[in-house]
Amino acid sequence: MKQIPNLFTLLNLIFGCLAIVSCMEHGLAIQYSADSSPLVELPERITWASVFIGLAALTDFLDGFIARLFNATSELGKQLDSLSDVVSFGVAPSMILYQFLKISFASEENGIEINNIFLLPAFFVAAAAAYRLAKFNLIENASSYFIGVPTPAVGLLVASFPLIFWYSPFQFINSILTNYWILYAFILFICWLMLSNIKFMSLKMHSLGFKENSHVFILIFLSVISFLILHWIAVPIIFIGYIILSLIFKKRFL
Repeated sequence: MKQIPNLFTLLNLIFGCLAIVSCMEHGLAIQYSADSSPLVELPERITWASVFIGLAALTDFLDGFIARLFNATSELGKQLDSLSDVVSFGVAPSMILYQFLKISFASEENGIEINNIFLLPAFFVAAAAAYRLAKFNLIENASSYFIGVPTPAVGLLVASFPLIFWYSPFQFINSILTNYWILYAFILFICWLMLSNIKFMSLKMHSLGFKENSHVFILIFLSVISFLILHWIAVPIIFIGYIILSLIFKKRFL
């Protein structure tokens, strides 16, 4: 029984690996028009990377739930969980950002020949995730909050980008996702959030009372309404809402 949570943790890792393969295998679809200007298109199959990161997040939740259910928490499970999270919510999202940066540069003249050094910032996310998780393993686990934004939240946020790009009816959003200056700023921002000492709320509830869990219920309500109205665009909205609610209710975590 004690190894069952670890099996789910390893499944998290496998889904992360599949997400990376999805990004690498299908690459970019680039064609040239009659006037030699590049026509760049993100292939639909890269959305499988989003699906696999989502499945990794689900198994990441289940391994902790099952560990508590069977009273099977262990130091090995804690270390294994962090190692898996680096892959699923650090490296895999970095691969998605790498592809979006390639698209951003490929839409410019001679952009497909861009030096890889301009794509390197995509992997700052993986580095920040690894550092944050290593720091997390060295501190006491606070059940009511996280220090620094949790890596699964960042992973799910980045995983929404291909889905938004492919299925959003708003062209201006696609323009934002393929602007390398905006992507650079986004990468620096989320890396700072992961490495900061800001306290972000945990979604664990020790009771069903509204007063002590109002921040969680508000986030759930925001999530449901956002998804019904905005579909995949809701993911960034929920992420922003999570940050704002954490700041509003920060006194509860002190």
